[in-house]
Amino acid sequence: MAGKNRSPKRSIKNSTNPIRAIIKAGKWFLIGIGFFACLAIILSFTDIPYFAYYRLGTANTKLSDPPDMIVILSGSGMPSPDGLIRAYYGVEAARKFPDAKIIIALPYDDGNSLKPLKLMAYELTVKGIDSTRIVYEPLGFNTRSQAMNISAIYPNNQNNLSLLLITSPEHTYRSVKTFIKAGFTKVGGLAAFDTPIDPEKVTDQDISRDIRVKSLSLRYNMWSYLHYELIVMREYCAIGYYKLKGWI
Repeated sequence: MAGKNRSPKRSIKNSTNPIRAIIKAGKWFLIGIGFFACLAIILSFTDIPYFAYYRLGTANTKLSDPPDMIVILSGSGMPSPDGLIRAYYGVEAARKFPDAKIIIALPYDDGNSLKPLKLMAYELTVKGIDSTRIVYEPLGFNTRSQAMNISAIYPNNQNNLSLLLITSPEHTYRSVKTFIKAGFTKVGGLAAFDTPIDPEKVTDQDISRDIRVKSLSLRYNMWSYLHYELIVMREYCAIGYYKLKGWI
């Protein structure tokens, strides 16, 4: 009888062990989240997030020769701020390299067919770019498939053709590496950096009588740098995934 009385106690004690383990794990998880949140806030008062973001947009992106093709990689579609700034940089590159073909790589919409691509092409032609220079790559759904589709268009000239990729800053490093892995040997990147407002335009200069920002660090920089941190972390996860898949 004594032995029978101990068994339920043991079973109850053993049954609480998984619950305790879950609670303990949850506690450490919350501690970890809190630690990274504090670290992110501290870093947001430094220039480290921006330099990490800037590095993704400028590392190993130079071309030694003028490009044969300017590839505008899809962003958030058209119209969108992301797509419009890439179109702006596409116009600048097309003017600088008038002999280069322009490839717009943007997935087509099942409902609107090629309308998003044509909207981006319109942004180029309305600023004076010859429409005969523009071709579409509407079938790729990510950077890897876009690179492979463009590679299939020029299967025998990959070593001779030079490409200039226009994309967002955080995506530039991965896109260049992906196109190189797809077979192209001469690949450069043009990161579509935005141009911030001059700080002197919004900060208080003591002589102004209107209400202006006293300090940019808390009002603007902190939130912008927190956003950069999220962008950089997401992109490094994507880079890690591409490496695991053997795409870069």
